[in-house]
Amino acid sequence: MIQLQSIYKSFQGKKVLDGIDLNVNDGEVVAILGPSGSGKTTLLRCINFLEKADSGEITMGNTHIDVRHATKNQILEIRRKSAMVFQSFNLFKNMTALENVIEGPVIVQKKNKKEASKIGIELLESVGLAEKINFYPSQLSGGQQQRVGIARALALNPEVILFDEPTSALDPELVGEVLSVIRNIANRGITMIIVTHEMSFAQEVANRVVFMDKGNIIEQGTPHEIFGNPKEERTKQFLKRITSEFVYEI
Repeated sequence: MIQLQSIYKSFQGKKVLDGIDLNVNDGEVVAILGPSGSGKTTLLRCINFLEKADSGEITMGNTHIDVRHATKNQILEIRRKSAMVFQSFNLFKNMTALENVIEGPVIVQKKNKKEASKIGIELLESVGLAEKINFYPSQLSGGQQQRVGIARALALNPEVILFDEPTSALDPELVGEVLSVIRNIANRGITMIIVTHEMSFAQEVANRVVFMDKGNIIEQGTPHEIFGNPKEERTKQFLKRITSEFVYEI
């Protein structure tokens, strides 16, 4: 389980996260929605300490951290339990797809390179890239690069995968192939937190939907509750604006 308690974060005096409380159960898929600037990405980055929150508590499995007093070992433990898939891929351009996937297990987890390569090949096969293992990022489409990024995250065998708008940098025709891979991961019962603007995907895959605005969680519930009958006016306004298919019950 992941527990976030009273997470605050400001940049240059501007409050970005305003006391976030969020629990994510093992095996749960949580989709986070909200307008640009609502704090969604910052929240993800604070979970695995790519950004350090100003205050609050983070619990992941048996690791509990008071953010203000987090030690290097505690931060490393959180990062070992989590993996992040970035919207801009963040692949090493001088490494092949396979080398990108095994970098973490070999360098961070100290796995034998032969063992890591075997796992890496299997993971690349699982995301439909069996023929691309020796290709460099420049030789891959955006969708293929993002699938390498997902395989890289899976290679760490994390307790949770954090997805930061994984399709936002893709051409529309490439979105489906990445969402299909994420859908398959969800079916395996891996805990995931997904920041996304893909409303239909969130409805289909998520167990719970969280709507954020101005650094706060405004509302959360099942996809049916949030998309079918949101309680908060701000949620209704957001969903009306971004999808013509949105209809809520009165």
